[in-house]
Amino acid sequence: MGHKVIISGGGTGGHVFPAIAIANALRRMEPDVEILFVGANGRMEMDRVPEAGYKIVGLDIQGIDRNSLLNNLALPFKLINSLIKARKTIKEFGADVAVGVGGFASGPLLMAANNMGMPTLIQEQNSYAGITNKLLGKKAQKICVAYEGMDAFFPAEKIMLTGNPIRRDSVAITGKREFALQVFGLQPHKKTILIIGGSLGAKQMNGYVLDVIHELGEKEDVQFIWQTGKRYYEHMQEILDMSKVIPGNVKAVPFLERMDLAYAAADLIISRAGAGTISELCVVGKPVILVPSPNVAEDHQTKNAKALVAKEAAVMISEADAKHTMMHVALALLADEAKCASLSTEIEKMAKPDADETIAREILKMIK
Repeated sequence: MGHKVIISGGGTGGHVFPAIAIANALRRMEPDVEILFVGANGRMEMDRVPEAGYKIVGLDIQGIDRNSLLNNLALPFKLINSLIKARKTIKEFGADVAVGVGGFASGPLLMAANNMGMPTLIQEQNSYAGITNKLLGKKAQKICVAYEGMDAFFPAEKIMLTGNPIRRDSVAITGKREFALQVFGLQPHKKTILIIGGSLGAKQMNGYVLDVIHELGEKEDVQFIWQTGKRYYEHMQEILDMSKVIPGNVKAVPFLERMDLAYAAADLIISRAGAGTISELCVVGKPVILVPSPNVAEDHQTKNAKALVAKEAAVMISEADAKHTMMHVALALLADEAKCASLSTEIEKMAKPDADETIAREILKMIK
């Protein structure tokens, strides 16, 4: 009988995809390992995890709503119920180790595991640890991180610099450019800018693109792949259809099912600064402009982006400046081949393509 690993977390792609990558690595190393996920009801992991071939149990848990105190009234009761259900789930599954990747469900699951004396491992994706992980880190046996200097948040003796797990199929781009351009209906003689708003889309970034859509659409030497997010796609496409854009010059998509093809087609990438996305961008090795979202806990995306800027591995534009400068900076950078080459070289130095297997080995060591 194989070992039993319980993995918790989710909420956004930045938590879900690394969790699935760790699970896949565990299966490669130990084919008979049993894996159970624990997520938050109503969040994307409840769909994405089963699609990846794993079972998941949902907790009725939510994060703190910083905009409405009323919405937080039920939070203590939900936390208590989630702790009870997490403990029951761990017992029934018979887990040997619990892994937390961040997101609403990680807190109750790892708290329950710690109280039961079970070994726990935290995978902290960001360069700035959140409150929950800092608390959980006090009892965790191992804390896997993606950035240097994380001893500011966790006991140094528990930290292991592993990088963030990535979707291996998403960064396998070698030899795919020609096919990728065909899939997106783009021209091989034009340079391509890829605009990514995160797994859920980014309303503000969409607005910045719309502000200059007429100018962009008339470019004869540049074309665009624009990931709008599912909730914004129809409205963005309607505006695009009514604009005087050169046919095929701007390809809007709700969600990029084949990130490998999007990365392969791109000469320059504009992206939010979520930890998972940054880890993929490091492996892809294309020049990047990061526009951190300010609407995240502890402003961690800005801190993630600054970690790359400090190593001259990316360009960062703040949300406040992006409206007026994002696309103009992108076009100027695309024309500067020397700067693009330098950014590519430096960002590749930060890549850790085998983070999933490194973390999986640590998990199995904790059991054995």
